[in-house]
Amino acid sequence: MAKQQLQREDEVLAPDAAQIEAVPIFKPRRRQEPVQETGRKQKIYQLVEGGGVWFKLNQGDITVYDKEKDAIRAIRYAPNEPSVFLDEQSVNARRAHIIFTDKILGAPANQPNLQNYLDLHPGNVKNGGNVFYEINNERKTDTLLQDEFIVHDAISLIRDKSIDELIPVILYLGISLEQRNQEIRRELLIEAKSNPKAFIQLFDNPLVKMRASISLAASNGILRINQDGVFWADSNRLILATPVGQDGVDIMTKFCLSEKGSLVHQEILKRLEKFQ
Repeated sequence: MAKQQLQREDEVLAPDAAQIEAVPIFKPRRRQEPVQETGRKQKIYQLVEGGGVWFKLNQGDITVYDKEKDAIRAIRYAPNEPSVFLDEQSVNARRAHIIFTDKILGAPANQPNLQNYLDLHPGNVKNGGNVFYEINNERKTDTLLQDEFIVHDAISLIRDKSIDELIPVILYLGISLEQRNQEIRRELLIEAKSNPKAFIQLFDNPLVKMRASISLAASNGILRINQDGVFWADSNRLILATPVGQDGVDIMTKFCLSEKGSLVHQEILKRLEKFQ
């Protein structure tokens, strides 16, 4: 009896499957990646110079070398012909002018014959010509992006390094240390933006570091440099004679980078430690 009653309770508690409403399952949407366009794309051509508002490309008696057939072949732009080679065009071929407007000409993807003609034309820079060239936007974008990264790297060096770490480059560039740190960094920033790649290379250039050592030694009274030569300031002993018309700091820098000047350089660094 109890067993039957338990079964009835179970039957009451267990709802009928048909009465259960389906609970919607929400799945996160995947990010739709842009579809990469394939096939032929529009090309943009630009005149090398001149042209003005309206320029008509020379299309008279144009011949090119065909590598596949190892022959010189005439080409002609005819919008209603699939081929640009004259010997492959029909008798119904109709020529058309090719016009650059404001030095620019767009060749749509649905005009492959126009693109082929311009790509083969002897006036194209890639064929050795000097009339027009194709603007490669992808390559241009990559180049601009890389340039931006180099500028960013150069600016980061100025921002992240202390003034003491920047001193070799500061002295090499002839920037005065007799000014506030922010003013020094501003001058470095100008140099970095004008030629960021060369600026970055200065930090790994042994000539820059050596010249800084020589300049610091002179400013701290360790060396005395004049038109006659480079001397130890305390003893007035000649280290190196300066040839006529040459800069003493440059001569001393090159000397200290040589094997003969290595001991002198070590002594300079030893004396500079007292000023740190």
